[in-house]
Amino acid sequence: MSTIAAFYGGKSILITGATGFLGKVLMEKLFRTSPDLKVIYILVRPKAGQTLQQRVFQILDSKLFEKVKEVCPNVHEKIRAIYADLNQNDFAISKEDMQELLSCTNIIFHCAATVRFDDTLRHAVQLNVTATRQLLLMASQMPKLEAFIHISTAYSNCNLKHIDEVIYPCPVEPKKIIDSLEWLDDAIIDEITPKLIRDWPNIYTYTKALGEMVVQQESRNLSIAIIRPSIVGATWQEPFPGWVDNINGPNGIIIATGKGFLRAIKATPMAVADVIPVDTVVNLMLAVGWYTAVHRPKSTLVYHITSGNMNPCNWHKMGVQVLATFEKIPFERPFRRPNANFTSNSFTSQYWNAVSHRAPAIIYDCYLRLTGRKPRMTKLMNRLLRTVSMLEYFINRSWEWSTYNTEMLMSELSPEDQRVFNFDVRQLNWLEYIENYVLGVKKYLLKEDMAGIPEAKQRLKRLRNIHYLFNTALFLIAWRLLIARSQMARNVWFFIVSFCYKFLSYFRASSTLKV
Repeated sequence: MSTIAAFYGGKSILITGATGFLGKVLMEKLFRTSPDLKVIYILVRPKAGQTLQQRVFQILDSKLFEKVKEVCPNVHEKIRAIYADLNQNDFAISKEDMQELLSCTNIIFHCAATVRFDDTLRHAVQLNVTATRQLLLMASQMPKLEAFIHISTAYSNCNLKHIDEVIYPCPVEPKKIIDSLEWLDDAIIDEITPKLIRDWPNIYTYTKALGEMVVQQESRNLSIAIIRPSIVGATWQEPFPGWVDNINGPNGIIIATGKGFLRAIKATPMAVADVIPVDTVVNLMLAVGWYTAVHRPKSTLVYHITSGNMNPCNWHKMGVQVLATFEKIPFERPFRRPNANFTSNSFTSQYWNAVSHRAPAIIYDCYLRLTGRKPRMTKLMNRLLRTVSMLEYFINRSWEWSTYNTEMLMSELSPEDQRVFNFDVRQLNWLEYIENYVLGVKKYLLKEDMAGIPEAKQRLKRLRNIHYLFNTALFLIAWRLLIARSQMARNVWFFIVSFCYKFLSYFRASSTLKV
């Protein structure tokens, strides 16, 4: 039997961010491999018109939990949802609920965070830094706590080229920033933000770095570990390939490309696409939770879970495979034929964004206005282009992450644990994974029926023919205008026609002689 699975049996586990992508996959794996765990506490924000129990059933009412319901039929009874708001002091948790958490919790997985690149500094610091400090304070009052696992990001120190499994200091102490934000108004905060984040590309990565410093400074005598995943993508194997439920990161690009909205991306084609499957991250999290609780390392260990250093795949290879998958499994009702040009030239990218993205969107909105419908395409396109521009920093660079601690942990696992909690990304077949990824976006995110694939292929064929006809017509019109205005163009044209005529005459004469 798996040692790690047995470890979580009978445990009371607190998960923050349980309603998010990573949190859901973590819960699923825990229930599927350790159905005899005692309880999972999840912190849930109040939502109008829904009770806590309804929120739990909403989470469980997903294909993700189908296998769990077979091995753990009473799974809904083992999820204890607690009203909480991470924007408030003490998370606004009731006195009774707080007492239960403090007295019963054995393991904490802190997954909650704002992942918006363009968030305000005040809000990002509150969720990624202050809330982490508050949770650590709670953890220090938990007599039964065995391990505190903090989920950061591999890009928390992306201002460096080579990143080791250590906690790097930030130029300004987190406490000073937290204290300053209490009395500074929003206008001043917006003004000083660029000076604070310095060479970090956005507020998200900067505040995640601050969060790691808080973990180091406020750890007290707790057994703590930090996990840094790179770009978290769809499931690889568990509970089935391709499951995804949000439009963050690559998911939005896949949808935009598959629907024909996205035509050009400013990217370095040979830069490493450091995508890591979410189930691989979860397997490492559970292995780290076990190791931290049982072996109690003397210092806070950092674990990188990335793909680039062990099994690299560049953006060009990924893009080619995504487009190849669209040919086999097209999305329904694409706006245009899927295509994506990778270019490292900023001017070319901006040109294509203006001509190939916005122009058709404006034309389509005019059509919607004429038919009495609300125009929406230009707004959608602007939002898409803004998202892509925020990702440009990451798709134009490659990083080197050391993985000594991750490899050490892998060697500590028994063969059975290595099988059940597999986080060895060297076994990942990228072509197979990308195809399942695109299929998962179609099935689980866009909710498209697989029975509609033949019709979608026909539509794709029509769009391809229209694309070729349009380009041919555009070329002929441009060439005709050029001939009318340029003597040199006319000379070239007459030379080509004359050459073709002579070649055909020679070919015809040769055929006659052979006969």
